[in-house]
Amino acid sequence: MEKEAAHEAVRARYGEIARKGTSCCGPSCGGGAADAAGLSRRAGYGEEELAAVPEGANLGLGCGNPQAIAGLKAGETVLDLGSGAGFDALLAARVVGPGGRVIGVDMTPEMLARARENARKAGVEQVEFRLGEIEHLPVADGTVDVVISNCVINLSPDKPVVFREAYRALKPGGRLAVADMVALAPVPAELKADWELFTGCVAGASPVDEIRRMLEGAGFRDIRIRPRNGSGELVEGWLPGRNLEDLVASATIEAIKPESEG
Repeated sequence: MEKEAAHEAVRARYGEIARKGTSCCGPSCGGGAADAAGLSRRAGYGEEELAAVPEGANLGLGCGNPQAIAGLKAGETVLDLGSGAGFDALLAARVVGPGGRVIGVDMTPEMLARARENARKAGVEQVEFRLGEIEHLPVADGTVDVVISNCVINLSPDKPVVFREAYRALKPGGRLAVADMVALAPVPAELKADWELFTGCVAGASPVDEIRRMLEGAGFRDIRIRPRNGSGELVEGWLPGRNLEDLVASATIEAIKPESEG
């Protein structure tokens, strides 16, 4: 897959979602706050989290809840890969507090505009949103405590580089806490070539063993990749009748950057 073509397809799709404010992670799109809330409940968010952000911050684009595995603490610096309209970044900002910091990175200008407006509405000053690709993070080396992401890394045409960039940005001892799609079986070639399925979080999913090798190659240790029980209902709703739940699943992906690299 040509990398720039992949980026342009993703940017176009999610730019349209940002403009319309519709919820659409998988190929089958709904719309409105009710759909987004329902999708997010199935992805693992609680009512308190859903109520904690301004309307329009949650577009229902996630496939899990990285907040549940990140173990965020007051004062930490958090980096959100593919921050979209700001949902997870704003939730993280609540936990790290005024003494912490959250950096959201997204390559879609329309999403950045939405996220910045949502941060303004929320009155949150410890969060900022930067334009950039997750393969080329606009973040200095060794400056963040936690990297989170929600159903975004599967959209990258160069996942090993994404994990290397996350590793670079983390402080020694920092941690990766990601919700993403994984492949349960080989993705057929015709599905891999389907741009709708690629931009819809399906065709770009990698097998668990492959993701583990990417993380190990980047330098991560204590790697834990766990497909989520019950994620089939979420996947089935993206494109009913295609049996995608037999092909991909939502998973939590956790890893640690060692304190020393010796």
